[in-house]
Amino acid sequence: MLSFEGFVRINTAATAVYRLAYLNLLWVATTVLGLGVVGFGPASYALAAYLDRWVRHGETPPPARTFWRLVRERTWHAVLVGWVLLGTGTVVVTNVLQAADGTVRALNVVALVALVVVAAYVFPVMAATDITSLPRQLGAALLLGLGSLHWTVLGATVVAATTWLLWHLATPLLLLFGAAIPALVVALVTRIVFSPLVESPGLPGRTTHHPHGTPATEQAS
Repeated sequence: MLSFEGFVRINTAATAVYRLAYLNLLWVATTVLGLGVVGFGPASYALAAYLDRWVRHGETPPPARTFWRLVRERTWHAVLVGWVLLGTGTVVVTNVLQAADGTVRALNVVALVALVVVAAYVFPVMAATDITSLPRQLGAALLLGLGSLHWTVLGATVVAATTWLLWHLATPLLLLFGAAIPALVVALVTRIVFSPLVESPGLPGRTTHHPHGTPATEQAS
């Protein structure tokens, strides 16, 4: 017979799955409404910021209202980040596919890997720190991914395995969760990576929680 505690755990897990699917649908809607090139950045920032609050701080505010507020929070900066990622990605992928020289192609493959790492971490960096300039955000994302390379590789493996399983066994679920799967994995990685910053008061630039509910970074005095 199912105990009350077991029922609570099942209900909590089901609510989390529903919330993750809802966030993915909000991400898709925002991206589509922004015609991709305009919507991708704000949607990805809002998703990363919400998951940061959920995974690191245990907060689960109303998804839709909070998501739309986060979309409007740093709209044009997030759009610019999205343009940089999409533009650079287009150039690099084109070079990988069309470059005649093997060395050039290999260098572009390396650049593509670095770009994927930056794309995975730049929006969590925007959401969880007080780094404001675009070059520093991109640099911090790359350093974060390479500095925690073992977690990055493990996260990429989990995302690849989950995507492969859903693609072959339950394609509709892949459409339902899509972008939320890698975003959640990155949020779990950043929770581990950022935790020493929170636990070390003497460490400069440590992450903390903004009084209005938005993650920020507190500079040590």
